[in-house]
Amino acid sequence: MRTRITDLLKIEYPIICGGMFRVGRAPLAAAVSEAGGLGIITSATFEKPEDLRQEIRRAKKITAKPIAVNINLFPSVRKMPNEAYIDVLIEEGIRIVETSGRSPEAYMKVLKDNGVIVIHKVAGVKYAKTAERVGCDAVTVIGFEAGGHPGMEEVGNVVLVPQTVDAVQIPVLAGGGIADGRGMTAMLALGAEGVVMGTRFLATQEAQVHDNVKQWMVQASERDTSLIQKTIGTTSRVARNEVALQVLEAESRGAELEELLPLISGRRVVQVYEEGNIDAGIFSCGQSVGRIQGIPTVKELITDMVSEAKQTADKLGRISNVINA
Repeated sequence: MRTRITDLLKIEYPIICGGMFRVGRAPLAAAVSEAGGLGIITSATFEKPEDLRQEIRRAKKITAKPIAVNINLFPSVRKMPNEAYIDVLIEEGIRIVETSGRSPEAYMKVLKDNGVIVIHKVAGVKYAKTAERVGCDAVTVIGFEAGGHPGMEEVGNVVLVPQTVDAVQIPVLAGGGIADGRGMTAMLALGAEGVVMGTRFLATQEAQVHDNVKQWMVQASERDTSLIQKTIGTTSRVARNEVALQVLEAESRGAELEELLPLISGRRVVQVYEEGNIDAGIFSCGQSVGRIQGIPTVKELITDMVSEAKQTADKLGRISNVINA
């Protein structure tokens, strides 16, 4: 499976595990890379840059293949500046970075001066154009279906991906709603050169989250997610649990950020991921949860995806014959 993304990143398959808060750690990231995709360690998980350094070293003990680091540029309460984390990843030999949250323009010089490939995650065409203009090597466009922050516009990937492909020259990755080989083939058919998945990788054996979360995902349907925080301009798709419903109720009566903060605090996700209390806090979850039917190893997941993608491509070939008949 060769695309401009596999050539750019020197990976076997155009499958990327996107950055996930508290989940993007060495075991998962290294397993994805070792299986032929690209795993990403999420810097926002770590309070101190030195903690990120140790996590990178843990990953390198598991795999010698390329791994990446996510740098979320959205303002946060973290005391250490992003520059400190960038210094660490460069010192540790990381040469692929996924940026998200805001334009990476302010960091492009130091990244490019050190030979770092930059993949920027965006929620719309105009942001993809900006990413290309400031020098990003590739862009991930996130559709309405995605877990996490899909942006304010409710546009799905069937529309968003080809629009983005037509608007920029750099390779486009598709994120949101993808959990299997059929979904990947569909995105490739729309012009994407790879896929980014988060939700599907959350339900794998290597993901360091409580089994209760994974079992909930297996039982969940595509209707078991909600869009919250739209009223405060930071739309997020999360699991539809008790806390998410509380947030929606508060937003429906005009609650402001101060009232919402105790509910949407990232600290509460620790109880979800580590203790298995599904209703303890909000946690990102995309509509692709409806496609999850088991908890495989990362290698099993990627192998099955590639096999199914090839079968789907063969089927498309037969459809082509019908169209051209």
